[in-house]
Amino acid sequence: MQNTELSMMSQQLDALLDNENNLVANLSNASALLNQSLSDLNWAGFYLYDDVTDELVLGPFQGQVACMHIKNGAGVCGTALATQTTQLVKNVHEFPGHIACDSASNAEVVVPLTKNGHKIGVMDIDSPTLGRFSEADKQELEQFANILVNHLDIA
Repeated sequence: MQNTELSMMSQQLDALLDNENNLVANLSNASALLNQSLSDLNWAGFYLYDDVTDELVLGPFQGQVACMHIKNGAGVCGTALATQTTQLVKNVHEFPGHIACDSASNAEVVVPLTKNGHKIGVMDIDSPTLGRFSEADKQELEQFANILVNHLDIA
């Protein structure tokens, strides 16, 4: 993935979500845009935070069937939520406590989604290729996530 590819993708997202702030509609289109724009992925989507159960629940995505519930702090997604930091994992098999929802996944990047101090969830992107994501990819995906969050209407 090149920076120009994601920069254009972020611009596309901003235009696509213009005048729309519905959570499900925007996450659905964002996952489709990620999946169609980026190469070498096997999953692109979202987990939404449920503050009552303190866990992530499967949201809109593109890819294979996935885990439906992830505890806060568990696996790559739960770690991103708990620490509120992006997790860039070049080899998921070396990540302590990795949750293997899809055995074909080998690399992963997870970006926490937060707006006005409110935890929304995480954006999760998986690849079957070890080392698929770079530091530049991480920064560009964080930019994509920021644009997305600005278009979400959360109570």
